[in-house]
Amino acid sequence: MYSLVIIPTYNEAENIDRLLPKILDQEAEILFIDDASTDGTAEKIKNWMKNSKRINLIERPAKLGLGTAYITGFKWALSRDYSYIFEMDADLSHDPAEIPNFIKKCSEGYDLVIGSRYTRGTISVVGWDFRRLLLSKFANRYAITILGLNFLTDITSGYRCYSRKVLENMNLDIIKSNGYAFQIEMAYRAYKAGFKIAEIPIIFYERNSGSSKMSKKIIREAAIMVWRLRFGR
Repeated sequence: MYSLVIIPTYNEAENIDRLLPKILDQEAEILFIDDASTDGTAEKIKNWMKNSKRINLIERPAKLGLGTAYITGFKWALSRDYSYIFEMDADLSHDPAEIPNFIKKCSEGYDLVIGSRYTRGTISVVGWDFRRLLLSKFANRYAITILGLNFLTDITSGYRCYSRKVLENMNLDIIKSNGYAFQIEMAYRAYKAGFKIAEIPIIFYERNSGSSKMSKKIIREAAIMVWRLRFGR
């Protein structure tokens, strides 16, 4: 397998049985990073691992955050031979059937491909109220404008694919952000390093079980992070 899908989890047991068959239909391996879920998420994953060698699990001792989960996953991937490394949510917001479309775009010469909810002037989101949609649109425009990445529409998207060379050439140890800020920082650092970034259209589905990880702290971190990146701090 040359593709790896990294999925951070915290209390996502309700979603595992529905998510895994969809990913296993694709030619990819899976790495879960579980942050000490209390609802049996890790146990469900382990049950699936008994029947598929394509499923992997790293268990962490506490809830340590999205950014550090992905950094852990990236390092694990780089110690193996994967060509493409994906980020994907565990809550079924991202459709695994899009995986071949990401790889196809990468094969056209792009190094980072982001799944965008807002390409072509459209809004491809199912299940959000107007306030949540407005917040997302504003956050993207805010970050994109400050960082000069006006060729993008969805820099906060958590569904994306990195070619191996992007992560190999990035100092992962200096990245400390989480949530939206992590997605913004990774895209900006890839751009500043000279890598080619593209977007493909996706449909984002609001989770129908579990609880959202959105918080004021995550929003505040992202708002501050863009200025730190802009001025090289």
